[in-house]
Amino acid sequence: MGFGGISPWSLLLILLIVVLIFGTKRLKNVGGDLGTAIKAFKNSMSDGEKEDTKQLKQEEPKVVEGESSKEKDKV
Repeated sequence: MGFGGISPWSLLLILLIVVLIFGTKRLKNVGGDLGTAIKAFKNSMSDGEKEDTKQLKQEEPKVVEGESSKEKDKV
């Protein structure tokens, strides 16, 4: 037995039927398009993370008006 009662022969039969219905050329195009989409998604995720860290580094801490006078009193 394979995955939850599906034998390897059943999976092979399903794969054969899919190839007969769609053809190898269309399946190749779908696979290539899917791979391109996944690669673009990964690139956009890594670019977004780089921009977030860049923005965090550029932001300076904000000074509240009351804090600056308190610091002068302490010194």
